[in-house]
Amino acid sequence: MVIPVHDVNPVRRTPWVTYALLAANVVVFLLIPGMAGSLTGESSLAQLCHLQAFLDHYAAVPRELIHHQMPRLVPTGEVGAGPQGAGCVVGPPSYDKSPELSVLTAMFLHGGWLHLLGNMLFLWIFGNNIEDRMGHLRFLLFYAVCGIAAAYAFALLNAGSGAPLIGASGAIAGVLGAYLVLYPKARVWVLVPFLVFLPLRLPAWIVLGLWFVLQAVYSSGAGVSDAGTVAYAAHVAGFVVGLLIALPLRPGTPPPPEPRGILFGRRARPGW
Repeated sequence: MVIPVHDVNPVRRTPWVTYALLAANVVVFLLIPGMAGSLTGESSLAQLCHLQAFLDHYAAVPRELIHHQMPRLVPTGEVGAGPQGAGCVVGPPSYDKSPELSVLTAMFLHGGWLHLLGNMLFLWIFGNNIEDRMGHLRFLLFYAVCGIAAAYAFALLNAGSGAPLIGASGAIAGVLGAYLVLYPKARVWVLVPFLVFLPLRLPAWIVLGLWFVLQAVYSSGAGVSDAGTVAYAAHVAGFVVGLLIALPLRPGTPPPPEPRGILFGRRARPGW
């Protein structure tokens, strides 16, 4: 898997919505109970119980989205003792939860620093150009639509699941799909792990096309051991929705600039 670090595709206006989304995701992550300390791996049972209760309240749950039924018992956030030892207490929910609204709140929740930073890296690199092409408000609406579509697509495929669905991956996958349609020839600097991290400058259609193929393969459960914990199907759905929404904008999209400069120690040929 290649790691993108920068694209050669300047924008005409400041991407304020992209910056706001980046900031909002980081701030919310720092406010999640016990999540900020996950970098050191120091989590007490009390913190884990608070986190479980928080996610149950604000994350999207496929079973709730499809059947619109709240569970009778949910984590309360308290620690109690039982026959198996100390554990998290469950009880009747003390709050009213809207499954539809939880899809939006879940888009700003992440399960750890790597989850957050990976999503924000892709949004930082590719989001500004899509916002530049669509405009601020249309991009914000586009981002929300892709995230909602991704969550419901995953929920339809996992209608009986009670596991919380969190993360901005579905919405950001939509951004990647739009970028592939609008700027397939834009060059993207990536790091390729090959003994060391080898820097390469590749066309966006290779970088994003490879990313999509991997997500599609992983969503089938092939080639990955954690297919049950990562919502690969949501990534695929968000990507396809973003691609379809961006298609009408393709004819009027100006092409990215032709890259110039040094490439692998040699001067790049025109068009590369």
